[in-house]
Amino acid sequence: MTTVTRLWESTVADWEWPLGLDLWGVIHGIRVFVPLMLAQDTEAHLVNTASVAGLITGPGLGIYKVTKHGVIALSEVLYQELLQQNAKVKVSVLCPGWINTRIMEAERNRPVVLQNAPGDEAAAHAAQREALRQAAQAGMSPDRVAEHVLHAIREEQFYILPHPEWKPRIRNRMEDILFEPNPTFPA
Repeated sequence: MTTVTRLWESTVADWEWPLGLDLWGVIHGIRVFVPLMLAQDTEAHLVNTASVAGLITGPGLGIYKVTKHGVIALSEVLYQELLQQNAKVKVSVLCPGWINTRIMEAERNRPVVLQNAPGDEAAAHAAQREALRQAAQAGMSPDRVAEHVLHAIREEQFYILPHPEWKPRIRNRMEDILFEPNPTFPA
């Protein structure tokens, strides 16, 4: 998640790590757990974690946004396929804004084989990384996010958006798609 380079500045390793973790992690979870849940033939609920970044666009954190858009599309298709099968398994997708976690320290978990050579990510991005770290630190507590998730499971609500302040940005993107102007540059 901590890669803040522009898309064309990002290394293949910068792409492979979040795609493997954020998108393939969800894919593997679905492939392993959904068949087990279906075989149990009891009510169950799967929650995939995406991000509000999967519902909006704008400059910065492009790789992260790509993975989260993928998780949302994957979850929507899974929801529809389970509905088509009249399955007792339900699905939701969590799309939070900033949560007070150590997400901006995620580099500590990056596998050695997917690390860049020292200096590959420009020092110029240090200020952006610090601003993102502060945003995460000021974010919603994980406990509050969990309350939103439990409520959504009980209500069988698909989209979980615990940060309503992002809805105008989501609406702008949806309107851009529907009315076909060029993408709006976020304010």
